[in-house]
Amino acid sequence: MITPDHATPLAEGYHAVAPGDLACVVTALEMRERPEGLRRLAPETDVPLQLARWKDAAPEKYRLLYKRVGAPWLWWSRLTKSDEDLAAIIHDPQVQLYAVTDRARVEVGVLELDFRVDGESEIAFFGLIPGATGKGLGKWLMRRALQLAWAPGVTRVWVHTCTLDGPQALPFYMGQGFTPFARYVEVFPDPRLAGVLPEDSAPQQPVLR
Repeated sequence: MITPDHATPLAEGYHAVAPGDLACVVTALEMRERPEGLRRLAPETDVPLQLARWKDAAPEKYRLLYKRVGAPWLWWSRLTKSDEDLAAIIHDPQVQLYAVTDRARVEVGVLELDFRVDGESEIAFFGLIPGATGKGLGKWLMRRALQLAWAPGVTRVWVHTCTLDGPQALPFYMGQGFTPFARYVEVFPDPRLAGVLPEDSAPQQPVLR
């Protein structure tokens, strides 16, 4: 294979990504058994967070929180959906959407659980804004996520992460009891070049025109 600009053969196993595109490796993980000791949490004064259920959140309200949490990692898929298409997902009775709020009721994270496949629960979106990370709060949020995900009739909980996420994401999920079961390569147009996200989002991922 020859690169477009330099006429230099690529090493075996390499694949050129077109300018303006991004590529990442996606890892899917699953949990087939409810963890032992997964009980409802008693009030914890040392965890300054709570979950607020958003049953009928307006699409624009959802997008604002989605971007606050996900822009540093180039979350984009929900931002390109129309209000109608987005509402069809987040207002579906088999989808549970939660804002993570601090003691001042400011939204600092998001948790979205998808039960639309019978017997399964997908942790579709899970994250905290940058200022809330690195404090051990992710473990609390995952415990709450699993308590909700393992609803009656659920036999499998799964989640996915990719190499655009923080480097700690994959080991975090594995440390919480998830087992990797599949790996994919995803290529998509850079959402910053399309104006979906600000161009200064995720500076750790350079924009290639």
